[in-house]
Amino acid sequence: MRALFSSRKAAAYPLYLFMMATQACALTMVFTVNLVYQVQQVGLNPLQLVLVGTTLELTAFLFEIPTGVVADVHSRRLSVIIGFALLGFGFLVEGGLPVFEALLVAQVIMGLGYTFLSGATSAWIADEIGQERAPNAFLRGSQVSQVVSFVSIFFSVAIASHSLQAAIIAGGVMLLCLSLLLLIVMPEAGFARRPKGERENWRALFDTFRAGLAMICGSRFLLLILLATVFHGAFSEGFDRLWTAHLLANFEFPPLGGLDQIIWFGIISAVSMPLCLAATEVLRRRLDFADGRRVAAALIVVYVTMIGSVLLFVYGGSFAWALVGLWLAQAMRGIRNPLMEAWINQHTASAVRATVLSVQGQADALGQIAGGPLVGAVALLSSLRLAISLSALMLLPVLPVFRRSIRYTSASET
Repeated sequence: MRALFSSRKAAAYPLYLFMMATQACALTMVFTVNLVYQVQQVGLNPLQLVLVGTTLELTAFLFEIPTGVVADVHSRRLSVIIGFALLGFGFLVEGGLPVFEALLVAQVIMGLGYTFLSGATSAWIADEIGQERAPNAFLRGSQVSQVVSFVSIFFSVAIASHSLQAAIIAGGVMLLCLSLLLLIVMPEAGFARRPKGERENWRALFDTFRAGLAMICGSRFLLLILLATVFHGAFSEGFDRLWTAHLLANFEFPPLGGLDQIIWFGIISAVSMPLCLAATEVLRRRLDFADGRRVAAALIVVYVTMIGSVLLFVYGGSFAWALVGLWLAQAMRGIRNPLMEAWINQHTASAVRATVLSVQGQADALGQIAGGPLVGAVALLSSLRLAISLSALMLLPVLPVFRRSIRYTSASET
């Protein structure tokens, strides 16, 4: 560690791994307990819980393009430093002011932070170590993040057992310290500003967006991708924001020798993470990702299982069955991501793949923005069970989309 920071400008690769580890630790510290904090200490109702998430998504959706210009035109290093600072400050606001209005402000700050980080970190390390070494760095960074996240669950629970606010504030302080450290030691030798005429200005960005939109509208398969993504986004926002409230409101947690209730949420996270990794590894070994028909068929199975597991979580009738449903749903969501990537790669030409992935991300955000408040309103006016059930049923239109997509097994359609 001393060698890493022995000079004013640190070596890029070990610094990148340190960044990934610190970010994973801070985010896990916060996200293990923040929904419990919002329900128990801030006292948010179901609609407010969803609106907090929708505010974050809307901010990220609106500012993804302008913050990307900072990384492209000015500096990837500057974008990363600003991103971590904003994210850390947002956590401090959330943990330090336990009122609904402060949480909304915190989501705007954090949403801005996410957009400054989006793409800038990976672009920075690729510039510094070269494109040929970047894939290995991404893989190693992901592995480091997973290990650190798992360990950090226990630190988060230990702190939260004394104070929920303290765990969130600790995550914010970590990111602010990381931002200050990067300001001192982060190098940027590989980045060179583009000539003024080649920079991604607003006109170029809108031209690219229009070209991508025209390309998608001309392809039935790409329209299917976006349609499936919108419905998934609508499901995920409601479910992600309300599952904690459902457990707290509708179940009695089994005692753990006098330990605080927050320990159960640490256990839930600690089981979910390796379960998702194991499910993904089984999928990697058993499925031929080069076969588009099999990938689409696997996605149908995953989504049917996801719908059933969410309904089991809601109507299982006991805390044990609720956990089984929750863990199974989270495992299916972990499997879904690589399947979607393979599905898109099978049916999208390399030249347009980045555009499709970008628009897909925006479609997911749109689904969350549109579906989240609806589910939150149902939870407020009726019940959490009905609202989460509605979230699960939002996935039903995805099934015929995948069945129809099986017809398109080559990239010629795009």
